[in-house]
Amino acid sequence: MTVDLAVRNGTLVTPHTMIEADLLVESGSIVGTVSPDTPVDADTVVDADGSLVLPGVVDPHVHVSETADAYEAESKAAALGGVTSFITFAAQAFSGADSPRTLHESVQRQYDVGEPSVVDFAVHPIISREDPAVLDELDELVDSGVVSFKIFTAYDRALGSGFIEQIFDRLADLDAVAVLHTEDHDLCSTREAEMRDAGRGDPAEYPESRPPHAEAMAADNAIRLAKSTGTKYYRVHTTCREAGDVITTAQTDNSQIRGETCVHYTVLNREEYEKQGNLPVIAPPLRTSDDIEAMFEFLSDGTFDVVSTDHVVYTRESKEAENWWDAGFGANSVQRLLPVFHDEAVIKREFSYPKLVQLLCTNPAQPFGLPDKGTFEPGTDADFVIFDPDATQTITADTNASEADYSIYEGREVTGRVEQTYLRGTCLAKNGEFVGESGYGEPLSRTVPDWES
Repeated sequence: MTVDLAVRNGTLVTPHTMIEADLLVESGSIVGTVSPDTPVDADTVVDADGSLVLPGVVDPHVHVSETADAYEAESKAAALGGVTSFITFAAQAFSGADSPRTLHESVQRQYDVGEPSVVDFAVHPIISREDPAVLDELDELVDSGVVSFKIFTAYDRALGSGFIEQIFDRLADLDAVAVLHTEDHDLCSTREAEMRDAGRGDPAEYPESRPPHAEAMAADNAIRLAKSTGTKYYRVHTTCREAGDVITTAQTDNSQIRGETCVHYTVLNREEYEKQGNLPVIAPPLRTSDDIEAMFEFLSDGTFDVVSTDHVVYTRESKEAENWWDAGFGANSVQRLLPVFHDEAVIKREFSYPKLVQLLCTNPAQPFGLPDKGTFEPGTDADFVIFDPDATQTITADTNASEADYSIYEGREVTGRVEQTYLRGTCLAKNGEFVGESGYGEPLSRTVPDWES
């Protein structure tokens, strides 16, 4: 047998098992696996040197701004963290903008500025205006491989229940996916206004502006609409026990209602606002230690089946405002997802390595129509990560590839380190250095996913 590349001396981790085997790659695709003593003639041999070999991590929830520089920097951060594919957002101009975009224009804008990306990427268009013309765009977008659409129930881009139901009806007909940010807009905006009036700008008080029940209330409303219309519903960044309980109650066979949490909600609680000030101001906020425990309960029992980052780029300067409401909302994490979650879930909580692969690789790809990602199945893309599960490191923003110049994990000691990252058989990162080429990543055309399989 002759192949382009063979990965030897590693333990392959699949969603179901761990095996001592060599991984074979030809023309950028997985050929299969063979036992270590099988004779194979390979043009290139990658020595895993006793480390784990994981499928490339898929992050279905990142925010990359609309500049080529941003795509290059954030995709390099992804590659250094073992993330070989991500899904970002294509935003229409929000309410009140002078020149609102169509969804098609929003998607094409992301494809155009994404040309320097070093990892593969796809987009969730954001429906942010109650314009019936949007409904007429959905058929063509789904046919073109854009199969998931983001909807907010909060901020100035919040949509009303009536229009959401109309969107859900159309998405159900197309078998596409509704991606929901659910917080009760009225409750959150009222609380924020009260806190502004009272001068309560200390970041330690920020979580009170967006309470857990606001998250649960909006989730319940949206899930009821999804179930009544037969729509595939995916809830992003679930933070708290109350909202998770809503999803648990709604799930029957996991064929219609899905949920994710983010890595920061599994390791950081609201005490970080006292320690770090505005740096971890994100929405929804960091919660309590009990909510962290709840996240792992929901990940264990299958209520949530994905861990993402909600990666957003801000500089320290843009975060250091006098009041929390003037700070940028969001934090960068894509470079830290795998080592931070591995340390917490596997090292400290004894999750299995196949479970890790499910949550970070396979499960994030499946709901969004990426059958060639997050797997070692023959014929799929040869995306893989060589990961040393025993190496220790201290996280510091000094090693950020991102345009963000801080980390909410600064000084955190973790066990587990990405040694090498490969996309379609090509090495992108090695020993903490980016070694790939700008523009190697490709925009991904997706298939309508089957959530019942």
